[in-house]
Amino acid sequence: MQWFTADAYWLSRLIFQRALAAIYVVAFLGAALQFRALIGERGMLPVPRYVARVPFKRAPSLFQLHYSDRFFALCAWTGCAVGVALLLGADGHLPLWGAMALWLVPWALYVSVVNVGQTWYGFGWESLLLEVGFLAVFLGNDRVAPPVLVLFLLRWVLFRVEFGAGLIKMRGDACWRKLTCLYFHHETQPMPGPLSWFFHHLPGPAHRIEAAANHVTQLVVPFLLFTPQPIATGAAALMIATQLWLVLSGNFCWLNWLTIVLAVSALDLSARHTPPDAASAPLWYEVVVIAVTALLLALSHRPVRNLLSRRQVMNCSFDPLHLVNAYGAFGSVSRVRQEVVVEGTADPVPREDSDWRAYEFKGKPGDVRRWPRQFAPHHLRLDWMMWFAGLSPAYARSWFGPLVERLLDGDRDTLRLLRSSPFPPGAPPTYIRARLYRYRYTTWRELRATGACWERTYVREFLAPTRLAPPARKE
Repeated sequence: MQWFTADAYWLSRLIFQRALAAIYVVAFLGAALQFRALIGERGMLPVPRYVARVPFKRAPSLFQLHYSDRFFALCAWTGCAVGVALLLGADGHLPLWGAMALWLVPWALYVSVVNVGQTWYGFGWESLLLEVGFLAVFLGNDRVAPPVLVLFLLRWVLFRVEFGAGLIKMRGDACWRKLTCLYFHHETQPMPGPLSWFFHHLPGPAHRIEAAANHVTQLVVPFLLFTPQPIATGAAALMIATQLWLVLSGNFCWLNWLTIVLAVSALDLSARHTPPDAASAPLWYEVVVIAVTALLLALSHRPVRNLLSRRQVMNCSFDPLHLVNAYGAFGSVSRVRQEVVVEGTADPVPREDSDWRAYEFKGKPGDVRRWPRQFAPHHLRLDWMMWFAGLSPAYARSWFGPLVERLLDGDRDTLRLLRSSPFPPGAPPTYIRARLYRYRYTTWRELRATGACWERTYVREFLAPTRLAPPARKE
């Protein structure tokens, strides 16, 4: 079938596949380095405890069949290795069915991770990576030209990412309709980047232009993805430019980068690059792609209903394999930044004037003189959840107590998630407390005078001084 493939998109597919493989590497590397403290056997939310109460059909995962920290590490590092192989073009050296099988490996492994990751893996970009990764399985390799149906499905994902985010803003916080949300957002976003301070201090009219441009890109431009070329390429290019602006202004894990990768798949780069000779797609491949397309379009009815609903939800999966999902971001914007500061003391009796020392996290604000760093696309999962804890203690109910216990125990895996501990190895604090502070960016004058990019004000106690319970005495 001549309509089945689109030779003009061979270069777009090549760039898309290599970039997606790089994101897989980042995702699996982050899982390998952080899992022990978060979901390991001795972690804050252990996988064995989770799978004991959640059936396989609700959370299909290899770890439902067997879990050990060693097995999880093996899966995570295998995902890294396969991602590197795909990044280097290993799929191009395999027959078509072999390339599809190779792309299926990281997807299956990451589904297994996300479905037991609990709170730590409850972010929209996890589902986005899985949905896009599933489509990559059917995109083919150098043996065939890119299938039109899969290219369409990739644009359908990109449409939902952008349009869903635009709708949730217009339906949510009134400041988006007034074009004033960016007066606050750069200061109160989950994890500011090194340039976020400067973005915050842009003049008010510039913030309004930012917000208006965002609405155009998310509410108007997505429809142009389904128009003829070169209009669709222009629409994708505008989305890429917008996402690069977001990359500069904050740390949003791989959300922006994966959206850019999706937009690349819509670019027609054939004008300057002649496509290589490719064989006709085999019949079995056409049948599989058509069947998968029909399945995903059938599953799309729930995300479509969500888009049309006045009660639209964002970052929601409608099936346990995360095949078709709902997306969105910042339906509401915080006006005030609140941060939980965790402190410990070695004093035997905790007092207000005790020697309280703060733990420093890698990404979230703490020391007011420490300038934010760029971490994205790497995901600092504990830092992100600490931001949610600052919004409401309810977000921290399941994991904050276990975090404190591990700090009091001097757990090495937990301490590796932090930038620094104020206590030497093997000598954990006697007590830990947590306090809530309001953080705001300093002004230009304050920055020059103090060298601090933040100013903070005490709000209230978040956790009273706490110590480990003494061991039970044997009778």
